[in-house]
Amino acid sequence: MSNNIAPRESELNLAELRGDCARMAPHWVVPAKAGSEPVAPSRIHGVTVPPSSARMVDAMSDYGN
Repeated sequence: MSNNIAPRESELNLAELRGDCARMAPHWVVPAKAGSEPVAPSRIHGVTVPPSSARMVDAMSDYGN
């Protein structure tokens, strides 16, 4: 015998998701903020981008072309 009930496209709607998040929020631990100091510009030597990533970004019209 087959089940004729179609599954919901999404198991949660936005209201259910927000409710779940609100219930979980008190259980989330916020880590102590580590004091970070600015990095001197002389210590910044650039960014290395793998060739495959560079090709992907170059192919995106917002960034390349």
